[in-house]
Amino acid sequence: MPDFVCPDCGHRLFHENETTLKVQETVHGKFCRKEEGKTHSYMHRDPAHMETFDSERENDTAGNPVLKK
Repeated sequence: MPDFVCPDCGHRLFHENETTLKVQETVHGKFCRKEEGKTHSYMHRDPAHMETFDSERENDTAGNPVLKK
């Protein structure tokens, strides 16, 4: 079974289909943490910052809050 080991973080990817493995490599390359213990996501939010980014869209057309608080 073909596999790939990331040189930056050491994560091993494997798949029986080589095309799918290439797709996995590409996705992993974009989201690789580079070091163990780093954040997994580009979308993390500072816990101290709980304000809505777009205050105009905080409520829907009926005036109900869109976001859960």
